[in-house]
Amino acid sequence: MSQPSMILPPAMLGMLGGGQLGRFFVIAAHEMGYKVTVLDPDENSPAGQIADVHICAKYDDEAALAQIAETCQAITTEFENVPAATLSTLAQSVPVRPSAEAVAIAQHRVSEKNFIKNAGLPVAPYVVVNAESDLPADDSEIYPAILKVARFGYDGKGQARVANLSEAKAAFSAFSQEECVLEKMLKLDYEVSVVLARDVNGHVATFPTAENSHLNGILDISIVPARGSDAVNHQAQKLAISVAEKLEYTGVLGVEFFVCDGELLVNEIAPRPHNSGHYTLDACITNQFEQQVRVMAGLPLGSSRQHSPAVMVNLLGDIWPDAKAAPDWQLAFGVPTLKMHLYGKNEARAGRKMGHFTVLNTSRDEAIKLALQVRSELNIGS
Repeated sequence: MSQPSMILPPAMLGMLGGGQLGRFFVIAAHEMGYKVTVLDPDENSPAGQIADVHICAKYDDEAALAQIAETCQAITTEFENVPAATLSTLAQSVPVRPSAEAVAIAQHRVSEKNFIKNAGLPVAPYVVVNAESDLPADDSEIYPAILKVARFGYDGKGQARVANLSEAKAAFSAFSQEECVLEKMLKLDYEVSVVLARDVNGHVATFPTAENSHLNGILDISIVPARGSDAVNHQAQKLAISVAEKLEYTGVLGVEFFVCDGELLVNEIAPRPHNSGHYTLDACITNQFEQQVRVMAGLPLGSSRQHSPAVMVNLLGDIWPDAKAAPDWQLAFGVPTLKMHLYGKNEARAGRKMGHFTVLNTSRDEAIKLALQVRSELNIGS
């Protein structure tokens, strides 16, 4: 079989989705000499603002898909809820990485859970719920549990904690009886994630395991390398690679894990760069977005080595005083080893990811101390 040819600058690459992940992709691609077309229905999208071409249309718009297919030499996505059918249509005429098949699994919680289980990978106990009659009785060991809609749920959206059948019925009704997964709530030691890149030849580069904490269902802090045991961190890497291989995945992939009694369980799969991988922008030889460009273009993977301990903190719209006033960034810029990244979003609102900062240091503990200090001064979580 002949090797796929490399796509070299100044070729045009296509991005489906215009959020902050797409914006960082555009920046990485531009630095490498590529041009980028972004397809996103938001005229103010962060990625569309800086793309060479912004096609402002829906993801299933036939004319828009024809344009991006005709003008781009490869296409990727930064948003797992782009219809898999769109990726499949584009793949008929242009390389699409990751594949529609892989994205279809990751964007549907039932397919995702079943894939993880059938692949022989560890996963929390769960029940698929298509009708109220599928909800287990009160004596089931599944309770307490979390009911999650199968589609379009992220950052805590479309989820409800339930302690018994009555609460599960109420939550299922509130979700308009859409297909759901009822997942057992476990006592967690902590949570970790691994971001990796896998190229068209099956070569894999993994970034260090990140330790994550969440606030209201949204990632708050990532500490890298994770403070857990070397054995857990190494096992997370191995399991993430297994996920990518069994998916026959090509692209950048984020795999989230629960750590329970020292054992790892696969929680979710993200078929794109991951929020917990933002630290790679400042702390690694090659960041996750450059890896995404490299995989798309058929280039060799870059080194994923981390050169500095890092702590990443998300900046949500909750800390903006109002629509016209920004937080007091002087508090952050007073730390010499802090790297600020604001996403260019036109409106701040509660729960919306507006940016992040990463604190670097030769000492992980000192990086944590400085990051938490700035987080507190910016009133995050208060």
